[in-house]
Amino acid sequence: MVCCAVLASFPAIRDVLFAQNSAPISAVAGAHTAENGLGSDRDNALSTSPDLHLGPGDLIELKVFGAPELSGTLRVSGEGEITVPLVGAAKVAGLTAEQAQKDVEQRLISGGFLRDPHVNILVKEFASRGVSVLGEVTKPGIYPLLGSPRLFDALSAAGGTTSRAGKKISIVHRDHPSAGNVILLSADPKQALAQNVFLTPGDTVMVSRVGIVYVSGDVKTPGGYVMNNDDNLTVLQALPLAQGLNPTASTKNVRIIRRRDGKLVEIPIELKQIMAAKAPDIALENEDVLFVPNSASKSAARKSLESIVQVATGLAIYRR
Repeated sequence: MVCCAVLASFPAIRDVLFAQNSAPISAVAGAHTAENGLGSDRDNALSTSPDLHLGPGDLIELKVFGAPELSGTLRVSGEGEITVPLVGAAKVAGLTAEQAQKDVEQRLISGGFLRDPHVNILVKEFASRGVSVLGEVTKPGIYPLLGSPRLFDALSAAGGTTSRAGKKISIVHRDHPSAGNVILLSADPKQALAQNVFLTPGDTVMVSRVGIVYVSGDVKTPGGYVMNNDDNLTVLQALPLAQGLNPTASTKNVRIIRRRDGKLVEIPIELKQIMAAKAPDIALENEDVLFVPNSASKSAARKSLESIVQVATGLAIYRR
């Protein structure tokens, strides 16, 4: 099932992601092992392709049949080695699981420990094959996406995007940091499909955080409204997003509350003059609070900036 958060944040890619399966990797691997009749011992192991090589940080389960004292779960060290009882350090980085099995078997034979050992290595975590998904996603982290993963696979694995996710997604390659690229997700599903690029092991995917403008006070739908990455938002544009003013709203004492250098600053605006086109519209910035007081009460004018911001930032966030 496709992650709902991804679909909600980026409706344009709904059709692209609909056919994808975002089941946990361990569950997928368990299905593969069940089909091959490998039993419950492999239910938590990843399906290992012969083309995948071990690397530092990978977690493997080593089993020597008939010798459980030599078996165990091992983490490949930064030097690319595992420590096997009796055998000692064995370098496995750069080897496939099958090659590592044969290497350990040969070491057990050459050391005179076992005559005919049967070694099996299951890969539980391909940390060296992981893709880091950070920023505005539900579950930031490193995900071992095997095969030929694409961008939307990584977003789905991370639980989808949050309500604060922007259109801009940056991809940085571990081996070539300067060769990364930036993607601005399109509203066109066909273009979004073309933007579903392939990822490589070690890539970092960073989902940007979109700006928010809060409209609070005597408006019909108070809330936070998303500023798309490529959009500017003005006072006259923000008010319709909040469904306009209530009949009891006052066009006097309307103000923008903005944070500068850690302090809240009050910017009075002449809303009546702006609405009559007698004064220029004012551009809003990220995290601004546009506060419209109630004409029937003077208490609104006496509210502290902190209390207004506290109430405004607790409102629901709406995407445009």
